[in-house]
Amino acid sequence: MKRDNILAEASDLINGDRAVDYGDATLNHMRIAEFWNNYTDHQLKLSASDVAIMMILVKVARCMETYKDDSFIDICGYAALAAEMSAVTPTEDEPHG
Repeated sequence: MKRDNILAEASDLINGDRAVDYGDATLNHMRIAEFWNNYTDHQLKLSASDVAIMMILVKVARCMETYKDDSFIDICGYAALAAEMSAVTPTEDEPHG
């Protein structure tokens, strides 16, 4: 798959199907962060952007076994979301890493 196709598909997913399926990306990632913070008994202070970055690491781990276009597409999508969410000033309700 060509790089432009990977980026275009990632854009389509985070602005289309994924947004429709899972709702607002920042809100979804904030919820995941809260679940992960609860799971670690609040020993971590993860933010929405931390979640996106950690999801990139999940995809990288999968690439260590098998290269799949889907993993690279998701990495691009998560990177775009992480950058966007990192630019937002966190509130008291949203921890940051």
